[in-house]
Amino acid sequence: MKHRLPEHPWPTAAEAAASRLFSPVELGPVRAATRTWVPAMVPWRSNEEGHVTPEVLDWYGRFADGRPGVLVVEATGIRDVPSGPLLRIGHDRFVAGLARLVETVRARSKGETRLFIQVIDFLRIRRRPEPARFFDAFLELRDAHRAALVALGKLGPSDEPDDTLVRQLLAGLSEQELAEVLSERELEALRSGERERVTDVHLPHVADLPRTLPPLFADAARRAREAGFDGVELHFAHAYTMASFLSAKNTRADGYGGSLEGRVRLPLEVLSAVRKHRAPAFAVGCRMLCDEVIEGGSTPDEAAWFAARLATAGIDFISVSKGGKFEDAKQPKIGHAAYPYTGESGHECMPTVRIDAPGPFGRNLRLVRRLRDAVQSVAPHVPVIGCGGIGTFVEAEAALARGDCDIVAAARQSLADPDWWQKVREGQGATVRRCIYTNYCEGLDQSHKEVTCQLWDRDFEGDFEGADVPQQGRRLSLDEKRRLVPPARRLDASAATESPGGARVEF
Repeated sequence: MKHRLPEHPWPTAAEAAASRLFSPVELGPVRAATRTWVPAMVPWRSNEEGHVTPEVLDWYGRFADGRPGVLVVEATGIRDVPSGPLLRIGHDRFVAGLARLVETVRARSKGETRLFIQVIDFLRIRRRPEPARFFDAFLELRDAHRAALVALGKLGPSDEPDDTLVRQLLAGLSEQELAEVLSERELEALRSGERERVTDVHLPHVADLPRTLPPLFADAARRAREAGFDGVELHFAHAYTMASFLSAKNTRADGYGGSLEGRVRLPLEVLSAVRKHRAPAFAVGCRMLCDEVIEGGSTPDEAAWFAARLATAGIDFISVSKGGKFEDAKQPKIGHAAYPYTGESGHECMPTVRIDAPGPFGRNLRLVRRLRDAVQSVAPHVPVIGCGGIGTFVEAEAALARGDCDIVAAARQSLADPDWWQKVREGQGATVRRCIYTNYCEGLDQSHKEVTCQLWDRDFEGDFEGADVPQQGRRLSLDEKRRLVPPARRLDASAATESPGGARVEF
């Protein structure tokens, strides 16, 4: 069904000043002036070397103008490897640029916004290949392939064909025949692109992740401290390495999978490595899922258990998300990589106005509350950040009043109007440019284009195609648009070397 944006009253400046939303909160050793939070978004504004560019400074500076309590920098790679136009923190040469980013946010928020950086590891994912190229270059031939060709009558029992002929015969099979001949993983590699998993322990670098990742995360945190950030957010969510260790899909038999204790073991070791060298005024938190929303995935009860374990281990905050997995992603076009926000789990991660009851607004909060209750039972001082379609003061304040969360995060609403937090605080909520939750921004991310918002990428009056929108005032002038957001430069999707959201792509 199609849901209308909720029409709520906006507070006066005095009412905002007396609210929970604009009250301070402690995140371990760091104090945020308000409970307003802009979570990490990947804007595709770095360069191929992963450096801070002028466009990156403009992007984060623009959010800092709205003076949120906390602003989290995009998922930033902890390895010193090519990863397309995404920020990196895997070498000391990145520190100077990141320090400029910190200085920019400090200046433009007048010192009010606390700045964290999200640090991430991801495994390799290949783009969906041309079938001919898959059979010619990517498929590793096995005796089972030859035996299957014999069973299908494509080869005689005594034939001894060379590899070239075998590949040609396989390439000529029908879809039904291929389903009988290729393994499940081979079919996936053909139809969607090959993707490494944390359970691929036959690969030495995957088997070795429990040894290599803690120091990589610790070094990334050290560089973040040197650059002047107030803290790091460990990326334990969505489709990437650390979330995959937490997942019920993790069947590793080396002590780092299977049971709940096995699955949380590496996240705890990463947290310990990062905390070991922390500075007195430096926070260490994480982003994690309240539900994987995939068949056979981790449940909300398991997520609550993981959150409690992380809280007792000394984490300073937990930012909660939902879904966003590769397992149910739609089949990509040839030449494109799978995008983990295209299936049901992705829609639950970023719900639009076209979703079932009860609708997209605050949709995740019930599960966030379950996770927060578990954290409160063991470490009541650890704040939990909730998100998911929150775009008004009434929704945010109600979530805090009910105890659903301790801090309110809003990504898409902050993108729609980077000044919205400050407008609400000043009693100017009626002027807020409200997100219409059509995921125009996410579509750009999926296409490897610089992320913008429908509201400032196009002129508009009144309703949009994807939502029933209350009238939001006059049309913006070009000068007003330029003041609202930095200009976007488009990336050539065919030249990008990364999948959206941060997984390393190879052709």
